[in-house]
Amino acid sequence: MNATQSTPRKTDLTVTHVLAELLERMERSAVPVGPEQYRSVVRHLVNELGEVEPGKALGALLDTHPAAAELYENVNYQYAGLCRSALDASLAAERQAKEVLDRAMRPA
Repeated sequence: MNATQSTPRKTDLTVTHVLAELLERMERSAVPVGPEQYRSVVRHLVNELGEVEPGKALGALLDTHPAAAELYENVNYQYAGLCRSALDASLAAERQAKEVLDRAMRPA
């Protein structure tokens, strides 16, 4: 018999929260951030996001940390698409793109 053992997911989001906060600060920083430092934070946050238990606590963290939420969406795109992106914003962008294309196609 083949029994698959799933590793338990973390419920403590302390490290995830610290990394998400750090990423937000780096994103908003007026001082340039080194690419290796940025990649390191993102890499660590991706690992943490892969180990935490999905649910309300993670959702609340992502709601308050847009850069982490975008990273979460990108990492999980194959499963859920842009599941955290606001539908209204996506729809407005699509409408605006359509209007621009329509204007560009009209004769001068």
